[in-house]
Amino acid sequence: MSYVTSPDGLNQAEVAERLARGATNKVVRKTGRTVGEIVRANVFTRINAILGILFGIVMFTGSWINGAFGLLILANSAIGIIQEVRAKRTLDRLTILNESQPRVIREGSLRPLPQDSLVIDELVELGAGEQLVVDGVVRSAIELKIDESMLTGESKPVLKKVGDQLLSGSFVVAGSGTYQATAIGSDAYAAKLIAAAGAFSLTDSELQRGIDRILKFIGWLMIPTGALTIWTQLGRTEAPLNDAILAMVAALVPMVPEGLVLMTSIAFAVGVVRLGRRGALVNELAAIEALARVDVVCVDKTGTLTENRMELVDVDMLASGGGNAELEQVKRVLAAMVSADKHPNDTMQAIGESLAGYAAPSVTRVEPFDSTRKWSGVALGEEGSWVIGAPDMVTTAEDVLHKVQSLSEQGMRVLLLASVAELSATVSDPRPVALITLQQKVRADAAETLDFFEHENVNVKVISGDNAVSVAAVARQVGIDGEVVDARSLTPENTMEKVTGASVFGRVTPEQKKEMVEALQVAGHTVAMTGDGVNDVLALKAADIGVAMGTGAPASRSVAQVVLLDNKFATLPHVVVEGRRVIGNIERVANLFLTKTIYSVLVAAFMACAGLSYPFQPIHVTMIGWFTIGIPAFVLSLGPNAERARTGFVRRVLWLAIPFGLLIAVFTIGFWLLHYPSELGGVEHRQVSTATLAVLLIMAMWVLGVVARPWNWWKLILLGTGCAAYVLIFLLPQISHWLLLDAGNSTLLIDAVVVGAIGAGSIEIMRVVFSAVERRRSVK
Repeated sequence: MSYVTSPDGLNQAEVAERLARGATNKVVRKTGRTVGEIVRANVFTRINAILGILFGIVMFTGSWINGAFGLLILANSAIGIIQEVRAKRTLDRLTILNESQPRVIREGSLRPLPQDSLVIDELVELGAGEQLVVDGVVRSAIELKIDESMLTGESKPVLKKVGDQLLSGSFVVAGSGTYQATAIGSDAYAAKLIAAAGAFSLTDSELQRGIDRILKFIGWLMIPTGALTIWTQLGRTEAPLNDAILAMVAALVPMVPEGLVLMTSIAFAVGVVRLGRRGALVNELAAIEALARVDVVCVDKTGTLTENRMELVDVDMLASGGGNAELEQVKRVLAAMVSADKHPNDTMQAIGESLAGYAAPSVTRVEPFDSTRKWSGVALGEEGSWVIGAPDMVTTAEDVLHKVQSLSEQGMRVLLLASVAELSATVSDPRPVALITLQQKVRADAAETLDFFEHENVNVKVISGDNAVSVAAVARQVGIDGEVVDARSLTPENTMEKVTGASVFGRVTPEQKKEMVEALQVAGHTVAMTGDGVNDVLALKAADIGVAMGTGAPASRSVAQVVLLDNKFATLPHVVVEGRRVIGNIERVANLFLTKTIYSVLVAAFMACAGLSYPFQPIHVTMIGWFTIGIPAFVLSLGPNAERARTGFVRRVLWLAIPFGLLIAVFTIGFWLLHYPSELGGVEHRQVSTATLAVLLIMAMWVLGVVARPWNWWKLILLGTGCAAYVLIFLLPQISHWLLLDAGNSTLLIDAVVVGAIGAGSIEIMRVVFSAVERRRSVK
C-alpha cells in the first residue's frame, strides 16, 4: 500500500479528511433482521395467505361474523412484529454494550474509541486477548502471535512481523504490536462474515427442524383433505350455496396451525428480552434451545469461580543467605516485568500495584506470556535474564515444587521467578529465585450457583490452566469434590475416561480444553463452557454453548453465544432456566395446535368421504380456538418451566397429539352422526351443530388441562376462565345468537355434556397409559 501511517498515528486534520469522505468503520452488527424485514416476514407468510384467501371467500357470502378468523391475520402479524422488534432493540443495545473498544494512537497519544469511530489508516494497538476489528497491516510487533483459527481453521498461532497482513476476526494470543487499518466497515473480512449471520437464525436446531417436519406433514394432509372437502361441501351435500361455502371454510380453517410458528417466535423473542434484563446477551436464538438441553457445565476457575481481581500475598526467597539485597533485586526485576507488559493480566496488575514505588531496570528483550507454555520473560542487560510463570512449567526441582504444592493446597496462586543464562523461546538451566504467592477471592455466589446445577442434575467440571492442587482447593471451597486430574497426564487413550469421571482438571492447555469439551460431546452430553480469557476461546467455540464474561477478553466474547455482561456467574442459572422455559413451553403449545389440526383433518376427511355436511361454521371453529388454544397458548408460552429439554421433540408431541386428536374426532363425528339433522340449514341443524360443538369444546378443554399440568393457581385460573367463558357463550341468548348458536334444545345439550365428559375421561385414561409407557421407556 502507498500510504504508511506515522508511529504517532493520524493527526486531527487527517482524521477530519477521512471523516469528510466517509472512510469510517460503519460496523455491521448481527442483530437480526431490519424492522422492514421483520414486518414483511410476519405479514407475508404462507399461513396468512391461506387465511386471507379463505377470508375473501367468506366475505363473498356476506356473513361478516363468520369472517372473524380474519382477525388472526392481524393478530399473528402484530404480535410477531411487536415481539421481534422488542427483541431486536434489546439485542442492538446489548451488542453495543458488549463491543470492545479498540485502542488507537492519534497524535502520539493512546485512546480507546468506539468501533464506529475508527477511520481508514487508523493506527491500532494490539495486546494479548484482543480481537482485530478491522483488516490491516502490521506496523510494529513484539513476538506478536495471532490466532486465525476462526478464519482458516488452523489452530496454531501465527507469528506476525512488520508488513504482514492481518484479518479482522482473528485475535492476539501473545505479544503486542500495532497495525494500520486497511479495510474497514463492510469491506473488512469479519464484517462480511457477520453480515451473512443473523441473530434470529435457528441454525442446527432440533426444535426448528421438528416444527418444519410437522408443518410439511400437515401440508401434505391438507391438500387431499381440502380438495375432497371442497368437492363434497359444494357438490355432494344438499345445503344452500352460502351454507356449503361456509361449511367448506369452517373445515379448512382449523387445519391451519396458525399459531404454532407465531408462538415459537414469541417464546424465543421474549427469552431474548428477559435475558437482556438480567444482563445476558444472547447472540443467536439457537443458543436458547441449546441452553435448555445442557447437562454438563465446564467452568474456568479464574473469573468464574473466583473474582478477576488478585492481590499479592508474599515474595518468598528460595536462596538462603541472599538477604535484603537479593529481595530488592527480585522486586526490581518484577517491576521491570510489569513495565514491559503493555497489556498486563490480573496477575501482573496485582504485582504491579504492590511494587508501585520501585524503579524498573531497562528491558532489552521481552518474551511475552503464552497460555500454552505458561511463562513470560525479560532480558535486563547487566541484571541478567529472568522468567516468571507456573512453577511446574519452569523447573523440575523437587524441593521447589514440594513447597509450591503446600501453598497451592491452601488455594493460593503461586508463580516462580527464575534467572536464566539466556532468554529464548524455551527455558534452559533455570535457577529458581523466589516464589510469588497471590490469592483470589472466591465469588460469594459461586457455591449457591453450583448448588443449583447439582439440584438440576447438571454436572459441573472445573477446567483450569492453573496448578491442579490449587484448582482443587478452590473447587472444595465451593462444594465441588471428586477426582482431581493434572491434564499433563492425559493421553488419547485415557482422555474419555478421565473427562467423564473426574470433576477438577488443572494445567489444561487451550487445545486440551477443546479436546475435553469434544470428548464430553462424543459421550452424548450437551456441554456449556464458561470462560473469560484468550485461552478459553477454542473450548468456547467447540462447546454447544459458549458463555463468556462481559469483562473477559474480546476474543472470548466474540465467539460465545451468550455473554454475561454483568460478569456474574450467578446469572448462568437464570440463563439455563430461561432456555428450559422457552423449549418446554413451545412443546406444550405444539401439543395444543397439533391436536386441533389432527381432529380437524379427521373430521373434515370423514365428512367429505361420507358426503355429509360439515357440523360447524367458520365462527364456531374460531370460537373453539379462543379459550382452548389461542389465549391459553399465549399464556403458557410465557409461563415458568424449569424441566430440562430432551431430544425427540417430534415424537413426544405426536405421541399425545395424534391419540388426543383421534379421540376428539371420533366423539365429535359419532355425536354428529347420531343426531344428524333431517334438514340442513334450519333450526334443527343449528341446534345439533351447537350440541356437537359442546362435545368438542369439553374434550378440547380437557386436553388443555392435560397439557397445562402440573396445575397451580394461575393455571387453574386460566382453565376456569376458559370454561366459564364458554358456559356464558352458550347460556346468554344475545351472545349465543350473535355467534350463530342455538342452545334451545336442553335435552340435546345434556346429551352433549354427557358424551363430552365420557370423551374427556377417555383422554385422561389414555394420558395415564401413555405416561406409564413413557416412564418405562425412559427407565430403559
